[in-house]
Amino acid sequence: MLYRCLKIIVRLAMVIFCRKVIINKPGILKTGGPLLLACNHPNSFLDGVILDTLFDQPLYSLARGDVFKKAFYSKLLTALKLLPVYRTSEGVENLITNYDTFENCKEIFRKKGIVIIFSEGKCINEWHLRPLKKGTARLALSSWSENIPLRVLPVGINYSSFRRFGKNMFINFGDGIEKKDLDINQADGIRYQSFNHLLEQQLKQLVFEINKNDTGKQRELLQKEPSAMKKVFLFLPALIGLLAHWPVYVPVKKFTLKRTSHNDHYDSVLTGLLLFAYPLYLLLLTLLILLFTKSWITFLLLLLLPFTAWSYVQLKPQLDK
Repeated sequence: MLYRCLKIIVRLAMVIFCRKVIINKPGILKTGGPLLLACNHPNSFLDGVILDTLFDQPLYSLARGDVFKKAFYSKLLTALKLLPVYRTSEGVENLITNYDTFENCKEIFRKKGIVIIFSEGKCINEWHLRPLKKGTARLALSSWSENIPLRVLPVGINYSSFRRFGKNMFINFGDGIEKKDLDINQADGIRYQSFNHLLEQQLKQLVFEINKNDTGKQRELLQKEPSAMKKVFLFLPALIGLLAHWPVYVPVKKFTLKRTSHNDHYDSVLTGLLLFAYPLYLLLLTLLILLFTKSWITFLLLLLLPFTAWSYVQLKPQLDK
């Protein structure tokens, strides 16, 4: 129930949080399992959240294991269809938990479910495909050895910015990898290497390769200019949106910057905080205006203010400075 409710809320919020989502093969969003989405990982938990809102079918996602250590968080994250995966840096003694997680994944596949795995292992804000870990290969090959008809689908996730709210997002799906594409009777090391080679070859075509200082290529691949008509019609609501949302956006942004200065989670944390803070801000603002005006027309603000926020996102700068 919690997962379903949040998915509806986040789908609505993403209309504002994501300026534009461009998908190369939108028909895949209606695909069923068993399916393993093998993704790059440029933007922390925002990567999985956005994919989850786009697919019709519920998605399970593998997440860093250290956030599951406290019982309350473990129950909450499990309810949100997140499964723990531990890295060596998070304690060798925890690695045995990964076997349980992989068994849970295979059970999901048997029920025609979909799982997200971030094949690079670690989140880094960049337009670049990093070396792939062995986790994706292990899960896929283990599933195939048990005759699960799993399909592995490479997914390239690309953002126009890692610092600007309201971004363009480019999701590129590959052609897929199936059991028939590999010789699974080879030794483990060779099988993992062969699998990662196939996955890497596809992901290289799906993940943008852009130097952070190459502003020309950033504009070419990441920027989507609004039409002149849109600029004219949205200018006034965009200005209202900028002024009306300053009191909630700026404090949340400053708070997030202080808490994420040492990692690459700024974008995801900011979006997560605004997801909860913005409805409260709308409600508080509406009640305050109602208190002074005594008019029920005030409740139109609940519809008009999000529109002004959307308008501003459409016209604001799209790229990092």
